[in-house]
Amino acid sequence: MFRRRPRPRRHPRITGLSINRLIPNILTLLALCAGLTSIRFALHAKWEHAVVAIVLAGILDGLDGRVARLLQGTSKFGAELDSLSDFVCFGVAPAMLLYLWTMQAAGGYGWALVLLFAVCCALRLARFNTMLGQPDLPPYAYNFFTGVPAPGAAGLVMVPMTLTFEFGPGIFDRPVVAAVFLVGVAFLMVSKIPTFSGKRVRVPHRWVLPVLLLVGLLAACLVSDPWLTLSSIGLLYLALIPLSIRSFRRLRQQAEAVGAEPEAVVGPDAAKKE
Repeated sequence: MFRRRPRPRRHPRITGLSINRLIPNILTLLALCAGLTSIRFALHAKWEHAVVAIVLAGILDGLDGRVARLLQGTSKFGAELDSLSDFVCFGVAPAMLLYLWTMQAAGGYGWALVLLFAVCCALRLARFNTMLGQPDLPPYAYNFFTGVPAPGAAGLVMVPMTLTFEFGPGIFDRPVVAAVFLVGVAFLMVSKIPTFSGKRVRVPHRWVLPVLLLVGLLAACLVSDPWLTLSSIGLLYLALIPLSIRSFRRLRQQAEAVGAEPEAVVGPDAAKKE
């Protein structure tokens, strides 16, 4: 009888990580590099380049989460990396930029205000991380942020700079103007004011073409007059906050009314009907 030779053992292949799953983290790292580069530009008094770097970080930050969901590459590591990147890009970088630009003229008070902004950004991100994965949110609350998100806060706090680039120095570059924005935006970050999220907004088919045209118009405005366009976007976002509060309250009242209807039906008459 012939014995069969034992087949050589095949070592299991080491399964690597797909490049698609790395793309969101790559975008987050690029955003982090853009935020750090803005600090470098600020140290060399290249204010316009510094603002552009933070805007680029905001665009990359808006893309990484959506790309992660599209490619099914979400992970706890990516969430933590994104939070750290947000603190540097939208907490530390704008604070350092404003301090080197005008707030250092206010001495210790100026440094205290930029510290307040950075600390409020850290507190907001910490609160956001603790709220991740909570299933007890009502359905109407998913379209709203609690407070102003960190990228939006960074854009708002730089409105005095963009207005100065557009209209020249003399008014908006004063430390008192920047201080008002620093304190106000810091409060909005840690507040519980509902603001529009826009992550789950669906565009109807008949509005697809107008939305694309609007995006093209916005891109043209950014190219032709970037500072006025960025300032207008920031002021428009501020104007939408009262509307978001009103919309949130209306949706909450409707949800409470729907939830109270079954309780109102239950009673002696309802028992007779059964």
